[in-house]
Amino acid sequence: MNERLVVEGLSVAYGGVRAVDGVDLTVGAGQVVGLIGPNGAGKTTFIDAVTGFTPCRGRVVLDGRDLTGLPPHRRARLGLARTFQSVELFDDLTIAENVAVPVERPTWRATVRDLVRPRAAATDGAVGEALALLGLEHLADRQPNDLSHGQRRLVACARAIVGHPALVCMDEPAAGLDTTESRVLGGHLRTIVAAGPSILLVDHDMSMVLEVCDWVYVLQFGEVIAAGSPDDIRRHPAVVAAYLGRSAEGGAA
Repeated sequence: MNERLVVEGLSVAYGGVRAVDGVDLTVGAGQVVGLIGPNGAGKTTFIDAVTGFTPCRGRVVLDGRDLTGLPPHRRARLGLARTFQSVELFDDLTIAENVAVPVERPTWRATVRDLVRPRAAATDGAVGEALALLGLEHLADRQPNDLSHGQRRLVACARAIVGHPALVCMDEPAAGLDTTESRVLGGHLRTIVAAGPSILLVDHDMSMVLEVCDWVYVLQFGEVIAAGSPDDIRRHPAVVAAYLGRSAEGGAA
């Protein structure tokens, strides 16, 4: 397997509490890898550490390049993108302009020009590709307040992939979605991976996670207690007892 993301011995401590304790995790090229566990298991803390928002111990390697110790913006420029649990869109910008934000490289000339004569973000190039990939091209000129919650989630995904990252860490992209919307999102995640980026997916929608992921890691109290294919995870006794109940088809944990 061509390893895209390799995390070795990652640990995060807050005082005497280890929120993440020596986690090893690998995401291959062309894979969606899930990271699941109950609230407080350390999933978001793990993503925060991998993307540089939280100090940690251990190594983070992306496409053979060691990112350990680099700040978030350096990691992003080297191909490590992320989404956040809350969908923070700019309500005074169009959808195309929101998606364009990560790839804009403002200069003082551009700033002065936009103050005098504001211009709309172009919907061709990378922005147009990202919108089309997620079926949002018809919404390019709309405002965020015109969109449903599910559409806003997709805009956040489009913004994460617009810079053609090697890997995207997605933190609960299905939060607040109904069953149909989650199924649609899952299909879009596979479309994203087919277009190039790998995905590390954190979510509580077990039906979606086990449907779209190639491999799944399970955290409990900051430690990996299981890892395997979705079928392996469905049958793992500790996972079934702690998170999934009697059946993985029951929905969110």
